[in-house]
Amino acid sequence: MTVCAVSTETLPTFNTSNINTNSITRGFRISRLAAHTLVGLCIVSLIFPLGSKHFKLAIIQWWCKHLLSIFNVSLVRLGDSPPSYKTASNNMIIANHISWLDIHAINSILPLTFIAKSDIKNWPVLGYLISKGNVLFIERGKRHHATRIVDITTRHLKTGDNLCLFPEGTTTDGTTIMPFKGSVVQSAIAAQSTIWPLAIRYPHPAGGINTALAYAGETTMAQSMRQLLRQKRPVVELHFLTPIVTAELAEHQQNRRDLTLHIQSLITQKLAL
Repeated sequence: MTVCAVSTETLPTFNTSNINTNSITRGFRISRLAAHTLVGLCIVSLIFPLGSKHFKLAIIQWWCKHLLSIFNVSLVRLGDSPPSYKTASNNMIIANHISWLDIHAINSILPLTFIAKSDIKNWPVLGYLISKGNVLFIERGKRHHATRIVDITTRHLKTGDNLCLFPEGTTTDGTTIMPFKGSVVQSAIAAQSTIWPLAIRYPHPAGGINTALAYAGETTMAQSMRQLLRQKRPVVELHFLTPIVTAELAEHQQNRRDLTLHIQSLITQKLAL
């Protein structure tokens, strides 16, 4: 259901927030984050191996919602909302990628299996938690592995799983979009999945893009965390665009490259980049 629309007019870009948290607030958030992380480690180590698929998805959604709450992140969901994980089946969300926070924002709405580059496993603590959740890792630059991941993701979709793909293959600061890589999009076509294009945006309180929340370039995880802790009320916007039912596409429209470029164009236009 369409909730509302937002303006995507090009606005000035700011790098830092003029309104920061004080040391007491940051200390309180850090203590909550440590406790929440410990709970997460216990859950994935002791409970996950015994839980059903829907139980795991419910826990992932709960954990991610509370993580956003700890950082006081305001999540704004707009456009065509995807169905609940209890009824969703054979869906692929395709989104631009800005921060590690993207994963948790999406999971708080619809817990998914993410297709991610393997170096995410090296993220401190969060990498371990993510790897114990629903993640299919891609070895970038290995052609044979790319072929195998397409086969694997196709099987996952055909069995009813819901996946998320960041086809840029990297993160940006939110002011631009890198070219989309379309190999895994073939999985959605082969499985006749519903594709949900998703435009992610971190707006700045003063207007423009909140580039301080990006986990991109030479930014380390520690630096990214500190930037997030410093902001009083960061905002993430998830713009769900009109879903694409691949089974209803004409044969000549099911070219993987053309479909990937079309999705990239939709997201770029929505973000006015």
